[in-house]
Amino acid sequence: MENNNTNDHDITEVAAQQQSAVNENGFMTVINHSRIRPPFSVVCTTVLYCAEFICAAVLCSLYHKTDDVVWMGLSITFMLVPSVLTQLTLTFVHRDLGKDRPLVLFMHLLQMGPIIRCIEALIVYYQAGRKEEPYVTISRKIKLKHGRGLGPALEWEIGHSERKLAIHRNAFKRTAVIQAFLGSTPQLTLQLYATIQEKYIIPARFALMIISLISITYGALVCSVLAIQIKYDDYKVRMKPIAYLCMILWRGLEIATRITTLVLFSTVFTHWVVLVGLVNLFVFFFQPWVEFWARRASLPENVETNFSKLGTTVVLCMVTFLYACINIFCWSAVQLDLADHDLVEKQPRWRRLAIYYTLRFVENVSLIILWYHFKTDFYEYVCTPLLVVQLIVCYSLAVLFMLVFHQFCHPCRRLFHYNVEDCLQCACCWKKRQSLPPTDPEVASQDPAPPDLTSYLTERETDIVDDILDAA
Repeated sequence: MENNNTNDHDITEVAAQQQSAVNENGFMTVINHSRIRPPFSVVCTTVLYCAEFICAAVLCSLYHKTDDVVWMGLSITFMLVPSVLTQLTLTFVHRDLGKDRPLVLFMHLLQMGPIIRCIEALIVYYQAGRKEEPYVTISRKIKLKHGRGLGPALEWEIGHSERKLAIHRNAFKRTAVIQAFLGSTPQLTLQLYATIQEKYIIPARFALMIISLISITYGALVCSVLAIQIKYDDYKVRMKPIAYLCMILWRGLEIATRITTLVLFSTVFTHWVVLVGLVNLFVFFFQPWVEFWARRASLPENVETNFSKLGTTVVLCMVTFLYACINIFCWSAVQLDLADHDLVEKQPRWRRLAIYYTLRFVENVSLIILWYHFKTDFYEYVCTPLLVVQLIVCYSLAVLFMLVFHQFCHPCRRLFHYNVEDCLQCACCWKKRQSLPPTDPEVASQDPAPPDLTSYLTERETDIVDDILDAA
């Protein structure tokens, strides 16, 4: 067996040298380990958490000095609630309550759990590879080349250090999403609303708004990458830099436009915006449950060990609430399936994606037009028609970048049955056929039916072991 430090070869080169290693099950065994990647996601999530917490604390102290009790109370709420949920998530994933680790639990009580977890991940990374360690599991993936599956599934050994880092990455992915959509999103909305109402901006508030927007964009990016990895878990997925850039532009424009639209609408219709938010929340919260009850499915088993049906229901409600909060501001990139053990529907539905962005575009345009007609005198020094056009154009650009990503930058785009180009061509053909005069029914019946663009991606029948290492 080769040492862990001699793993610089590309996996395809190793596979080419070991054609005789294909076993009876059709898997090609790759003996050498893959190089352990640095925990960049862990460090990035920790930095965003600390930066946002510190900026919010400084801003709350300024609110206290100026006796802005309402702004201070809401800022503290949006700072502490996601922080407590983050500590509970990290403690739950690492199962600290069943271990004798008083220092770690004390750090979590001080809301410094991400810091101690980040230090642990860095220690594991720097100590990895110094001595050969036995593997704990085997990962099997199909190599993608030019967007298509290449040869038999490859399998390689997973050591203890890689497994520990994978647990850290998965835990921090959850905390990044929770922090983004249960903390950063309401915090950014609040501070932008306070800025408009007070008609001035302070440096601490501006810094908090920038950090919150970065945190939300990063959380949405994590959701998109996780959706790809869950739907194509039997493939070795690697994202290119251009794909990340396209997703950042897509998510950043979508979230910034949505929050700005809601805040502007709330400055004129303060109470009606609450109704808009609640309607969105209830629709996305009950949509997975309605589908669950319509199928007459049963609750998934073994969501977590030692969980009763009541505990499983509580966990599913929390997951559904987070799912609804994400969809209020941007596309969640995944669809919940409460009857499945993984809780995620792995077959993409293009129809839902089209319906979501169509309705969201109509809603944003309606809200911004209502604000434009009933705006106050405060905006007399702002070119409001230009602002309306900018918001509409920015959301249209977000949709455009989303289409570009799925058409050109998606790592598994060649595995789609139909892509964006096929949908557009089918729509054009349908309009052209509608404009033609009716033909003989007997002749028309001989024409092949148009492809069903909403059909699911067929399931892969390859038995693949779950891989927890493909965390971006």
